[in-house]
Amino acid sequence: MPLSKKGTPQMRKPILALMLAALAGPLVAQTSPQVSNDLTVDMSPQQYRICNDRPARPTWMDEINPREAYKAAALMELYEIRAWEEIAESGDCSCETRFPAWDSSDGEYHERYAGLSQAEHSAFRRDWIEVRKQLEPSVRTICEAQGNW
Repeated sequence: MPLSKKGTPQMRKPILALMLAALAGPLVAQTSPQVSNDLTVDMSPQQYRICNDRPARPTWMDEINPREAYKAAALMELYEIRAWEEIAESGDCSCETRFPAWDSSDGEYHERYAGLSQAEHSAFRRDWIEVRKQLEPSVRTICEAQGNW
């Protein structure tokens, strides 16, 4: 039975789609990332562009309930602000100054901020971000000159 001209385009679309899928299959297989069943955790220390001997942050930050992650974020902000204030005041951007021990910031956080609500944490973080923005030009200049930016 001959095909009508009306039915030909309808037959061409599915055939064309099948041909494209058949041609694309090997290409997709070549570019797909390799999947592994190896679930081994790599515990090698994280490598940074500068100052690889940074002090470990407090363990409670890694063990905190996700609903309270705002507390860890606030401590990180406070830690950076205190380090930047020291850099701006001393003119020193050594690794020890840029990444000091966490004890002082952690103590200040627990003493003054840990018991506050999430909204209060957010308000303090906004203030700290503004302080960081004000400090950045001078800290950046100091740290770039010393190769630690």
